[in-house]
Amino acid sequence: MTDNANSLVAEFRELEGQLADPRLLEDQQRYRTVMRRWTELRPLVAVTRELDDVRQELAEAEPLLSDPELKDMAREEVDRLEKRRQELEDERHRLLLPRDPFDSKNVILEVRAAAGGDEASLFAAELLDMYRRYAATLGYAVEVLDSHPTDVGGLTRVSAEIRGDGAYSHFKFESGVHRVQRVPETESQGRIHTSTVTVAVLPEADDVDVNLSPSDYRVDVYRSSGPGGQSVNTTDSAVRVTYRPGTDDEIIVTCQDGKSQIKNRDKALAVLRARLLERERERAASEQREARLVQIGSGERSEKIRTYNFPQSRVTDHRIGFTSRNLATIMQGDLEELGSALATAEEQELLAAATRRSGKAAGEPA
Repeated sequence: MTDNANSLVAEFRELEGQLADPRLLEDQQRYRTVMRRWTELRPLVAVTRELDDVRQELAEAEPLLSDPELKDMAREEVDRLEKRRQELEDERHRLLLPRDPFDSKNVILEVRAAAGGDEASLFAAELLDMYRRYAATLGYAVEVLDSHPTDVGGLTRVSAEIRGDGAYSHFKFESGVHRVQRVPETESQGRIHTSTVTVAVLPEADDVDVNLSPSDYRVDVYRSSGPGGQSVNTTDSAVRVTYRPGTDDEIIVTCQDGKSQIKNRDKALAVLRARLLERERERAASEQREARLVQIGSGERSEKIRTYNFPQSRVTDHRIGFTSRNLATIMQGDLEELGSALATAEEQELLAAATRRSGKAAGEPA
């Protein structure tokens, strides 16, 4: 653990040297990569440096315990430093846990109405609004790429891009099936209906993450349309990308909310890359299930992850047993408490996995 921390501190110093070189600015992509890594390592380096200082102070204070005149004061100081040392060691341990390599990525968010007809489409629209508000509190930009509204004001499906450093780390826990229980406005008998909406959160893939050849897909253009066939744009700006290489399953991506055909094409390809990256991640996870901790559970879209009970103003996340009675606040985009609970659960899983690996390395029975 100490060797790993020291190597990362050395890497941080090397990155500082690169950032101090004005020539780095000539390569903006390299500059962003170096800056991102420097930012990731900065908290660990700060904790490690403070820990070194506290250990040095302890080494200086402990000999004073044998001085009759100073031992009481020294004991108080040593106890304080020991407590701080333990806090810093725990924090460093946490910071040294393996990070999801995609945590810093932008996000492709896909929301689809599932079971429940109009009520499901209405809740899909409400979930999109909830995520937009949450993104706004984090300072992220949201752009709707493709939406399919219904006559009742809902959405059968919608995809959006969420841009901001660390977007995936905040939204990744939302993947799965969201269940809503409430009385629809059209329900005259006051009966509670249950509907479901699926959410997929995909890290946006760079060209280096996914090798996508133009021969692997076909691009078609058409005129955008809204509910009931109503034309949205007067030009053929909507884009459909069909991916069908080899024997892999076909993937179709549409993007119609932008007015530029070129922009819609680029955004559709971005969504396609994200889906392909997620497909590879899921394949890897099926081969090594223990390594997949990012979703707190299996992370499959078919898994019911959360229930929104409107009559009782209750939200329950079934993966970690989290329950909140502030449904209205959550629907307004206040996901901080829930997100923190999920992140803590992920961290505990990682710590448990690290402990198991340490035990095996020490020769303890598996």
